[in-house]
Amino acid sequence: MTDSTYDVIVVGARCAGSPLAMLLARRGYRTLLVDRATFPSDTVSTHVIHPPGAAALQRWGLLDQVTATGCPPVGRYSFDFGPVTLAGAPGTADSPYAYAPRRTLLDKILLDAAGAAGAEIREGFVVEEVLVDDGKVTGIRGADGVTERARVVVGADGRNSVVAKALNPASYEEVPPLTVGYYSYWSNLPADTFEAYSRPGRGWAVCPTNDDLTLVIGGWPHAELASHRDNIEETLMETFALSPAFLERIRDAKREERIVGASVPNYFRVPYGEGWALVGDAGYSRDFITAQGITDAFLDAEELALSLDEALSGRARWADALGAYRSHRDTRAMPVYQMTLGIASLQPPDEQMIQLVSGIAGKQPAMDAFARLNSGVTSPVEFFAPENVGKLLSS
Repeated sequence: MTDSTYDVIVVGARCAGSPLAMLLARRGYRTLLVDRATFPSDTVSTHVIHPPGAAALQRWGLLDQVTATGCPPVGRYSFDFGPVTLAGAPGTADSPYAYAPRRTLLDKILLDAAGAAGAEIREGFVVEEVLVDDGKVTGIRGADGVTERARVVVGADGRNSVVAKALNPASYEEVPPLTVGYYSYWSNLPADTFEAYSRPGRGWAVCPTNDDLTLVIGGWPHAELASHRDNIEETLMETFALSPAFLERIRDAKREERIVGASVPNYFRVPYGEGWALVGDAGYSRDFITAQGITDAFLDAEELALSLDEALSGRARWADALGAYRSHRDTRAMPVYQMTLGIASLQPPDEQMIQLVSGIAGKQPAMDAFARLNSGVTSPVEFFAPENVGKLLSS
């Protein structure tokens, strides 16, 4: 590879970009991290970090900083299907808890960690152009005309990635948006559990966050987006009324912030080419209903850091190292992606799922296993294997 000012330029400094820059800088690579935003700042997010994501923070030495914000640990997930509720522990002995920190706090912790590792950080940097020479990406040009060169440019800038738009990688497993969700924060709504509620055509979830507030998000099919656009709060309350007990709880609470909405496409993109790579939502996006975005971003950043290290150090050919990154990413993420699409359809469960949920209700080891499936600890491939299902039902 040719000599450049930087080894890697990372475009986007949130949950994928900052950890990637941190991990590369810790390995001694000259890393530039840029973002159009300044920090601390908020972004649309369900902001749940499942136990595998919390384990990544622990590996990086950052979990204590997250807990120091006062964000409460969540050691119990519940799934209310109407007739049946399952509740269990979502984590492992080494990583028992989930967390849902506000993004103003989490993203600043991640950004500062990248800086502490030695990455150069430029906030408020708008990428105007991705530079390509002889078919290979070689750098970026900012809106202010500043040009920076690198051996690799990584797009960590989300679903609307300027890097992905410039390079137009092939997409696959594409599915249009399935749900639309709206969320806000309530006081006087005590919760120490990640609560998920599923009803035909509707779903909502609850999780405690910073400052004694509770995140509540509700959603419905994307096809109903236009019909409810002008009465979002009313539709949310109608949704909550599908559980009279929850409706009573939230009626006693107070909404403290504005309602924010989101609807996301579902896709995988080929995540690399000559001189470039994609990480996090820039590389693949899934419906928010399983709240896997942050955890996925953390694990994706770790996988890409390892592959870039292999390629940049010369221990492996670029195509081999980045091909392995794509393979590992898809093997890990695709089963959860497909499960997420099924949940996001908001259809009544089929007979097989009804039998499974009914059969494990009240059996604590089996309900713990169901919680670990939904937290990403256990792959759907493993959970839904016939021998495992049989074991759960007979436990």
